[in-house]
Amino acid sequence: MIDEDSQTIDLCNSSDLQEGGLAVPFDIVYGGQTCRAFAIRFEGVVHAYLNRCTHVAMEMDYQEGKFFDDSGQWLLCASHGAAYAPDSGECAGGPCRGGLVKVALSEKDGVVSWHTSYLLKPLVF
Repeated sequence: MIDEDSQTIDLCNSSDLQEGGLAVPFDIVYGGQTCRAFAIRFEGVVHAYLNRCTHVAMEMDYQEGKFFDDSGQWLLCASHGAAYAPDSGECAGGPCRGGLVKVALSEKDGVVSWHTSYLLKPLVF
């Protein structure tokens, strides 16, 4: 859900996100802490989440941008095997507590953008 006070920030070209392929990573401030987030494409739709497993608050990818399992149907945490649904971020199995923190995305005219919220802010340089 995108609120009316949300700021839109261009993230990448639509072509950068291939179905079940590598994620596009980006930095974000979540609740005052800088952390990584990632954007993916699943079933033709773009999604983004904080790169933070709910089992243990650590980054999930075992190689930069690699989150999908071999089937392309689940997002996996490389450390402990927690599995998440790519379209919702909900826990689908393994040691996870709840779902991933979702980052609102939109896609228009070949550009994927993310949207700020009360807890999700851009880095300020």
